[in-house]
Amino acid sequence: MSRALRWIGWWPPLLGAGIRVKRLDADLRAVDVEMRLTRWNRNYRGVHFGGSLYAMTDPFYMVMVARNLGDGFVVWDKAASIRYRKPGQGTVRAEFRLTRERVEEIRAVAEREGRVEPRFVVEVKDESGAVVAEVERVLYCARKDVHEARLAARGVRV
Repeated sequence: MSRALRWIGWWPPLLGAGIRVKRLDADLRAVDVEMRLTRWNRNYRGVHFGGSLYAMTDPFYMVMVARNLGDGFVVWDKAASIRYRKPGQGTVRAEFRLTRERVEEIRAVAEREGRVEPRFVVEVKDESGAVVAEVERVLYCARKDVHEARLAARGVRV
């Protein structure tokens, strides 16, 4: 697990929902998380609470992209949506993968256009591999100078 992000497994929103980081590659290009069904994350129907399924996907792609782009860029979560496919029972898992090619694609567009809003889709799967939910995450990635100029134009101190 990456030394710099060892704290993420203890981050209260994840810890409180019972979300566990099972894999965190040092280069932050692969992260795996899982969540067992407990009384703390169970809904009225006895299956995984939708908010906990959603929380499983936050903040991984934002952190992964930010670390891989480096200090010259600003990366924020911009939007997300979830589509439930079936009730989540037992232990559910999500895998996040970020290829070198995708990082370079994001970097190239941000360098050329100043900013980019890449989309990522994460599948939350149950123990049989069936998709419980699909979560689309949209990031805001901008060159730091472009981002700061936009803030300054709106009168926001940087």
